[in-house]
Amino acid sequence: MNSGDTAYLLISAALVMLMLPGLAFFYSGMVRAKNVLATALQSFFALGIVSVLWVLVGYSLAFGPDVNGLIGNFDFVGFNNVGQEPNTALAATVPHLAFAVFQLFFAAITPALITGAFAERMKFSAFALFTSLWLILVYAPLAHWVWAPGGWIRTLGALDFAGGTVVHISAGIAALAAALVIGKRAGLKRSSITPHNLPFTMLGAGLLWFGWFGFNAGSALAANGLAANAFVTTNIAAGAAMLGWAFVDYLRHRKVTTLGAVTGAVAGLVAITPAAGFVSPLSAIAIGVLAGIVCAYAVGLKLKFGFDDTLDVVGVHAVGGIVGALSIGFLAEKAINPAGADGFFHGGGLTLLGHQAVAVGAAVTFAFVASWILLKLI
Repeated sequence: MNSGDTAYLLISAALVMLMLPGLAFFYSGMVRAKNVLATALQSFFALGIVSVLWVLVGYSLAFGPDVNGLIGNFDFVGFNNVGQEPNTALAATVPHLAFAVFQLFFAAITPALITGAFAERMKFSAFALFTSLWLILVYAPLAHWVWAPGGWIRTLGALDFAGGTVVHISAGIAALAAALVIGKRAGLKRSSITPHNLPFTMLGAGLLWFGWFGFNAGSALAANGLAANAFVTTNIAAGAAMLGWAFVDYLRHRKVTTLGAVTGAVAGLVAITPAAGFVSPLSAIAIGVLAGIVCAYAVGLKLKFGFDDTLDVVGVHAVGGIVGALSIGFLAEKAINPAGADGFFHGGGLTLLGHQAVAVGAAVTFAFVASWILLKLI
């Protein structure tokens, strides 16, 4: 066990935890004043729900010893067998408890992201029930597929450094299901629905950007060169995506908007999440610019197709996550991470891109179908 790695991972976990109140500010600044408290509470309350359920059963289903490549068993229920010594199959140099709590905050922010799609129109009891069931029935299996030893997507060879498929695509696609099942806000086209406090949103974006260093760089699970690479690529992609979104804003409105700039930064953070530990800083710029431009246009899909995704979770997280996951197939380099693979532009052919496409397809299909069923039942 390495004390430096342990300290680094615990600090990274705390940074990820900070993303929950950051998300509360980010989302609550974009809704109408009458819905600020309800929107902020959903993000914050998700942390309480998941903190308990993760210990009771969620962690075991996600990271317990593999059952047929689909789910973990019950060896870690109640954090049984999750102690102060490392679990070498998961993280060789830190206490098993440190790894488990780091993953807890990933699990907490993912269903909190979904709330942006149904902001202003879901009862609190329904939100709490959906969050609880979604964590156990959607997030835990998907996390096992992608990250756990024996998970079928991991065994396939698809790469996801910090949660492009597990966190962002799953949340964004679940958000689409929620918008379709719940329907539009009353009076959507008959009254003005504008953000009530964009400084709140900017503050939230800043906290998210700060916490994202723990999210991505912490996923190296050690204080090493790979963590440094993930830290740098995370920051660069966010800045590049902000510029990309600002460019689209200028083309549309001949000015840069506050909401566009902060949302663009978040889109870049989303897109670099799966790739942060596999690509170079120059590649991160390309991913960021692409995500900023593509997501800026993607948020308009809700107008074209007629669904009410209140805070653009689909356009930013689903689309941004897909951009990042597929970019790995082109830009990944084994020279950066020997545990990865070379993408198309680095002599790896199309094999990795194929694996990434399968992972994206599986995440999209599973998250949408399972979320749709849960929402209909609730």
